[in-house]
Amino acid sequence: MALYLLLFVFLLFSSCAAADSPADDKQALLRFLSAVHRPARVQWNASSSTPCSWVGVVCDSVSFRVVELHLPGVGLVGSIPPSTIGRLTQLRVISLRSNLLSGPLPDDFANLKLLRSLYIQHNLVSGGFPAFIPSLPRLTRLDFSFNRFSGRVPFAVNNLTHLTGLFLQNNSFSGAIPAIDIPGLTSLNLSNNQFNGSVPRPLQRFPAEAFTGNVDLCGPPLPVLCNPFFPSPPAPSPSSSQPQASHRRRLSRAAIIVIVILCALLFLLLLLAVLLLCLRRRQSRAGTAKPPTRVVEAVGGPSSSKDEFLSSGQEAERNKLVFFNGGGYSFDLEDLLRASAEVLGKGSVGTSYKAVLEEGTTVVVKRLKDVAVGKREFEAQMEVLGRIQHTNLVPIRAYYYSKDEKLLVLDYMQAGSLSSLLHGSRGSGRTPLDWDSRMKIAVHSARGLTHLHETAKTVHGNIKASNVLLRPNLDACVSDFGLSPLFSNATTPPTARVAGYRAPEVMETRKVTYKSDVYSFGVLLLELLTGKSPNQASLNDQGIDLPRWVQSVVREEWTAEVFDAELMRYQNIEEEMVQLLQVAMACVATMPDQRPQIRDVLRMIEDINRADTDDGQRQSSDDKSKGSGGRTPPEVRTPPAGATP
Repeated sequence: MALYLLLFVFLLFSSCAAADSPADDKQALLRFLSAVHRPARVQWNASSSTPCSWVGVVCDSVSFRVVELHLPGVGLVGSIPPSTIGRLTQLRVISLRSNLLSGPLPDDFANLKLLRSLYIQHNLVSGGFPAFIPSLPRLTRLDFSFNRFSGRVPFAVNNLTHLTGLFLQNNSFSGAIPAIDIPGLTSLNLSNNQFNGSVPRPLQRFPAEAFTGNVDLCGPPLPVLCNPFFPSPPAPSPSSSQPQASHRRRLSRAAIIVIVILCALLFLLLLLAVLLLCLRRRQSRAGTAKPPTRVVEAVGGPSSSKDEFLSSGQEAERNKLVFFNGGGYSFDLEDLLRASAEVLGKGSVGTSYKAVLEEGTTVVVKRLKDVAVGKREFEAQMEVLGRIQHTNLVPIRAYYYSKDEKLLVLDYMQAGSLSSLLHGSRGSGRTPLDWDSRMKIAVHSARGLTHLHETAKTVHGNIKASNVLLRPNLDACVSDFGLSPLFSNATTPPTARVAGYRAPEVMETRKVTYKSDVYSFGVLLLELLTGKSPNQASLNDQGIDLPRWVQSVVREEWTAEVFDAELMRYQNIEEEMVQLLQVAMACVATMPDQRPQIRDVLRMIEDINRADTDDGQRQSSDDKSKGSGGRTPPEVRTPPAGATP
């Protein structure tokens, strides 16, 4: 009898273990992959005894249970069905960001009691805030940004006592923000939703950028004040009404006298300040010659207006317009104050003006915004950047720092930016940007970045088509380099500043690196090849970024849709376009360590350019039979995207 009892207990234990085993994890993952669009880069071997060797799967070394699932940017399409990921009860990390997942998250995610990090950003997931989230006690990082969530965020989020990062930006969440009071919460972003009411007091310690884009939101730290409520004062008792009224009258008379005296003193001080200011300006204009140094002292802080870039109507502290290497110019701050200006564009780091001085000199003045460092740090960074000189980099000629204004003086490039040349009007009168010109721009831009990385040891941090400027002969120069350290983490390039060009890891680390520069340059190459801006590409009317759009076109088989239609009129360039496309796809690999160094990118582009054996003049024709026509170029193999959370 005892033997039968022991056998029964053993069988019961075995059946319980089998219900929660690596084999169950394997079946759950296979069901998940079969339910979504199967990406070519995710090839899971169903014959394996455990899923531990599969791409994107990390197992515990003892139990062989799945503890991490990393499938970022691999082309997953569709909704996550129940009884798949929700059965992986030992999961600690889920990273499914940058795919095309849609629909709500399944409720059986509530089984993932050990989950610490959940990254679903940059998908098409919809529905309300998942009810199971507050029941995950160990959750520390939750990123639902850039999806289609809606509805209210529940107060039960406070149950996540270990939460350190909450990212809900760029959704459609609405209603009042709950008073989330979690001591360990250090990172928060609720921007670009439909929240209303006031910012709860426990969240007012976060910067304003965490709440912008919610038009009905008010209160600190936002500059929009909420409508205050003033309760009516209590009515006085009959026994004390007369003394109190007399006391109020006496106080009112005293207050009026004090106010009159203060106003008079303030008026006299203001009048004295104006007289001293006029006297100082008269002495400076009538007096001595300019100092011989290239550091020009001036009184007055510049400010922009609609018709003029700078106005001398406001005076500020004594500051200096500091030139580098002699500057090459012979103007001072007073000349800039009198210059007329034209707005060239409002970019991610500030507004650029074309300033024409009285003697005819034309420069570009960039008015920086959201600078978060002090004068000493600003000047130190400018000293570093001012020494960087290369024919394919736009040099910083001078800078100006005051409390209210931070300016850079740059050379004016007559041909404008690559962005305007590539994406300008495409009407019948447009002169298309031919292949040789695009290759020339790619080579020159890569040379400038190589000098920046290899010689100057500087990260650009904001590579995009509008920062590639052109001379009349289409020689390309890269501008706006090395400015990232001037901005705080809340407003720096990683999030809003370089949308469409930012590398996947920058969205989470908020730090730009050499490898993130390579990713952004790869997007720039795709822009040259496709003619599409990074935020223009779409797949089945679903907005996705340019690298994923290109990957979706070439994933199964080649189609000519990937290349700019304006390039189809040029003959004998298909092979070079395919080669440059392969270089670009290597640059935009998901894993940073899979991307090449910029010097290797330059070498590959120069090799493609040298391989051209004709006379450099491409033949073009509107007759498709004379160009590439409907011929199918060679197969393009895209490098596998790595797995990062």
